[in-house]
Amino acid sequence: MCGMCETHISEAIRKAIPEAKKVSASRKKKEASFLTEGKPDLGVLEAAVKETGYDYISADTEEYTKHGLFG
Repeated sequence: MCGMCETHISEAIRKAIPEAKKVSASRKKKEASFLTEGKPDLGVLEAAVKETGYDYISADTEEYTKHGLFG
C-alpha cells in the first residue's frame, strides 16, 4: 500500500460518514480512524471501503472523552 491508498480510504470514510472528523489512515498500521459525535453506520462504512477495492476487516467504536485542562 502507498500514500494514495491512505488517501483513498480517508476519502471513502469522509464520503460515507460526512460528519467524520480527524479522519486518518495508516498503511503501516493497516487501520483507519475518525471521530464522530454519534455512532456511525458501520454497514455504510463497510460498503464504502469495499467499493474502493480494499478489504474491510472490522470496525470498533468507543466513546471519546475530551480531556480538558482540568479534567
